[in-house]
Amino acid sequence: MTAIYFSIASFFSTSIGGLLALRLRDRLRYVMGFTAGVLVALVAFDLLPEIFHLVDELHVQPVIPMTALMVGYLAFYVVEKLSLIHHSHESEDGEHLTAHPQVGVLAALALSGHSFLDGVGIGLGFQVSPAAGVIVAIAVIAHDMSDGLNTVTLMLVNHNTSRRALALLAVDAIAPVLGTLSTFLFTIHGMALPIYLGFFAGFLLYIGASDILPAAHSKESNAGTVLLTFVGVAFAFIVTRFV
Repeated sequence: MTAIYFSIASFFSTSIGGLLALRLRDRLRYVMGFTAGVLVALVAFDLLPEIFHLVDELHVQPVIPMTALMVGYLAFYVVEKLSLIHHSHESEDGEHLTAHPQVGVLAALALSGHSFLDGVGIGLGFQVSPAAGVIVAIAVIAHDMSDGLNTVTLMLVNHNTSRRALALLAVDAIAPVLGTLSTFLFTIHGMALPIYLGFFAGFLLYIGASDILPAAHSKESNAGTVLLTFVGVAFAFIVTRFV
């Protein structure tokens, strides 16, 4: 039930981000810097130690979960680079493509698919440990505000109506709740657990270090953003030790 409550919080976070739209864009870099620090630190302080423990307990070759980590990292790297969201923003020369309502809808739906996986991450995080679940949920809630903002922005930039933009925002907002609910249909345990943890660690490393953190510094380097990244690392350390 805790996972559901957090997924509902992500619903409101996405909705708020969409409704505020461009107004919070300049401030989101601080939240994203903190989030990146939290995600990377979660891998170091919680997931990797748990993998090492399971490797010893289950007599699994360490290279297996580490291979899963690289698969997870590279899988989300490929998805990110091939995503329609990126292609809808820029051409090969880095110039903005011709706006079209259908492009906005497809890009918003792609964001909704990402939000569904965020919800799956919350549910599976709580299956791993309370600390992992709380940290992933907080990161998703912070990140989903940006998703809501981007959904509305993509729709409006591509000449969709405000009514249609709000409809796609609703789809994006409900997606993490549905993703979390889907994890009640399956559990991960035994030999599959260290493999999943490795894959999950790769996913978090990519999202934190290669996606969110660069986005936080996309406009300009900012000492406040850097400081908040360190605060995020410290926060994750405390949570993983005491939650």
